Amino acid sequence: MNLTTSSVLEIGSYTGYSAFAWYEGTKRTKADIILLELSPEMIAATRRTLDTYNLNDRVTLIEGPAQESIATLTGTFDIVFVDANKDGYLGYVKAILDQNLLAPTGVILCDNVFARGMTISTSANPELDNSVRPYWTECGKALQKFNEYVVNDPRVDVAMLPVFDGVSMIKWKVDASNTGNSVDGLGEGSANGNCSGVHADGATNGSGNAANGTMDAGNGTADEVTASAVRQSSGENR
Repeated sequence: MNLTTSSVLEIGSYTGYSAFAWYEGTKRTKADIILLELSPEMIAATRRTLDTYNLNDRVTLIEGPAQESIATLTGTFDIVFVDANKDGYLGYVKAILDQNLLAPTGVILCDNVFARGMTISTSANPELDNSVRPYWTECGKALQKFNEYVVNDPRVDVAMLPVFDGVSMIKWKVDASNTGNSVDGLGEGSANGNCSGVHADGATNGSGNAANGTMDAGNGTADEVTASAVRQSSGENR
């Protein structure tokens, strides 16, 4: 698939370094990059990153609850990267699909869909530190509902990649988008038990390392940018 990346949406910006990765990975196509963030602390950190590395010419940071921000968006995005409060994933992705914000050949990437194993079972990760177990247990419950939703959504195909804490790739099924174009089918906040953590209702609660680092996008296709981001996923993930 030869998919030109002209637009990226990131839900949950954390410190802005994943935005730096999207920026570097889309130099040839000059993609517009929109970030959604709620946490004042993370907004400040993201703005420092954007200013330090001169990213403001193509990166726009929208402050506020992601669900509300998504409702104001128009156009379509070739890449949507979701790495925010885990109990918000279902609402975010559903809104992206319902509003047809995903380009006909675009991809949604959702990070941490394994929730440290808690998505499978609360006993799936006996080595998980007790200080974060309540948090990830709640995240696992939320992400289990999310995973079941997207797998059963007849509009899309889903591939779940076993990259560290799990990354789901979501694409329109053939002729599922309004355009009728053919698409190749794919076939921490606090540790107090609140999955939303300090960034409830729509912002990030982690590092965004699935997209961290500098990427060489080759010919600027979304598949190549996505693959590069996934390859750079590290163990220090949210």
